[in-house]
Amino acid sequence: MGAIALGPQVWRIPTLGDFINSFAFVEQDGSVTLVDTGIRGASKRIVAGLADIGKHPRDVQRIILTHAHNDHAGSAAKLLPQTSAGGAVVHAQDAAFVEAGQPAPASGIGQVLQRLPGQAFAPVPVSQQVADGEVLDVAGGVRVHHTPGHTPGHMSLLHEPTGVLITGDCIFNMGGRMTWPVRAFCTDFPLNERTAATLADLDYQVAAFTHGPHLATSAREQVRGFLRRKGVVQ
Repeated sequence: MGAIALGPQVWRIPTLGDFINSFAFVEQDGSVTLVDTGIRGASKRIVAGLADIGKHPRDVQRIILTHAHNDHAGSAAKLLPQTSAGGAVVHAQDAAFVEAGQPAPASGIGQVLQRLPGQAFAPVPVSQQVADGEVLDVAGGVRVHHTPGHTPGHMSLLHEPTGVLITGDCIFNMGGRMTWPVRAFCTDFPLNERTAATLADLDYQVAAFTHGPHLATSAREQVRGFLRRKGVVQ
């Protein structure tokens, strides 16, 4: 499965079928911002996805990680030396976890599961810490929306010029059906529910999920419908 266009400057790169996705923003000058890097073995799929859009890892000038989990930061350390990015861009509350190569704390049984092999990832240097509401200079402007709960520094990203929303892991779309993330791997699951509700008020046309296929038709209405059924918005 190759790269899939979400908008004029935005691409989805499936790295494990639709189960895990990375994203690429292409600038007018041809440089690339990569969002999330999948699991540890995902670098080959990402490189292939970049090739699909005529790009090479050396074109990547920035890597953004939506949060500190191994299925989002797993290949970052391997990819970084091939790019011109000096480190990862992350929310300030997840920066220490990314730099340590440790997943953000889970709750309940998730604390036990995090001690199993494969949950850690290679440490990644952080080049920039960001905050809620900040607009990143990415393809005309990507706004950071801090949606904590899945991790303390989890963030969703809205590309305002094209109306593409990357939800991160605050909402999954597995098998084309929206669900919450796995409770055990959330730092604070009730907080995830509350902060995901902020996505109902944003303006977007495409909803892109790091787990599951994107929605290109009535995306905002479908996300609002999910949040309404879950009782977090009216």
